[in-house]
Amino acid sequence: MAGFIKSKIRAIGYSFIFGLILAISLSCSVQQQKKETALLPSWNDGQAKQSIIDFVNRVTDKTGDDYIVPSDRIAVFDNDGTLWSEQPAYFQLFFAIDRVKALASDHPEWKDKQPFKAVLENDMEALAASGEHGIIELVMATHAGMTTAEFEQIVRDWIRTAKHPRFNRPFTDLVYQPMLELLNFLRDNGFKTFIVSGGGIEFMRPWVEEVYGIPPEQVVGSMGKLKFEFRDGKPVLVKLPWIDFIDDKDGKPVGIHRFIGKRPIAAFGNSDGDLQMLQWTAAGPKTHFCLYVHHTDEEREWAYDRNSPIGRLDKGLDEARKNGWTVVDMKVDWKVIYPFELQER
Repeated sequence: MAGFIKSKIRAIGYSFIFGLILAISLSCSVQQQKKETALLPSWNDGQAKQSIIDFVNRVTDKTGDDYIVPSDRIAVFDNDGTLWSEQPAYFQLFFAIDRVKALASDHPEWKDKQPFKAVLENDMEALAASGEHGIIELVMATHAGMTTAEFEQIVRDWIRTAKHPRFNRPFTDLVYQPMLELLNFLRDNGFKTFIVSGGGIEFMRPWVEEVYGIPPEQVVGSMGKLKFEFRDGKPVLVKLPWIDFIDDKDGKPVGIHRFIGKRPIAAFGNSDGDLQMLQWTAAGPKTHFCLYVHHTDEEREWAYDRNSPIGRLDKGLDEARKNGWTVVDMKVDWKVIYPFELQER
């Protein structure tokens, strides 16, 4: 009889211990779910958000096989269409257009010369017809001749006062709130974040730290040639009307190697212009993560992909599906697009 009672006590004890362990386990699971829900608050729960969290958890877990030391946690981001909007034209083009109009009185020849004529007559169809060559000519003509310090001040003044034609807001209001949260999330977990953009490096550097928290030395972009000279007895760098490096498409891995010096483990883009950057990241020996922002929200932003003249996502979309890269459906995955939407709620 005593043995029977002892066995019952043991059984009850084991059941209690098992129940306690189960309760603790369930509690930990709930707490972990709550913690992950609090992360990236402008992202809807779903595969895209979870894939980001899972990747960061893997590479920061010192006990796991995928652990990567902080010094190798390099994340690269395209800018136009990935960190801020790029429609109806790249924002740097709006800057170049405003510069043409500001400088037109000093260049009477522009009235009869394309693509300047198109800008002065507000003929966007003719400007678009000038293609990439015409846009480069605009940028070179309006960005050159001044010192780098003078150009930086002009960019700062413009970015503070210029307004987007659709939203009538400063262009820096059209950054993506979910991507701002992602940048902070990565940095909170030991990542170093870089911009790798086809945009001009000297156009981006004056404002990206304030807007994205990315310092100017962590920006890789297209650039024109510079010349060292003395003006008023002081050494300066002068911008010349010639291209030095285009940081787009296959130029992006070159720019990463040249200016960062390490292969990234995470890459974020939105167009075919970013494809080689994602391919380069995915080919590395370490655990990696690649993400495309797919513009699918015609109401809050724009919807475009394969046939768009700006930010075309065609080959990259196919490559992402083939390789299992994360594709963000902007309409589905993002609760808000822009920071100002949070204020309007």
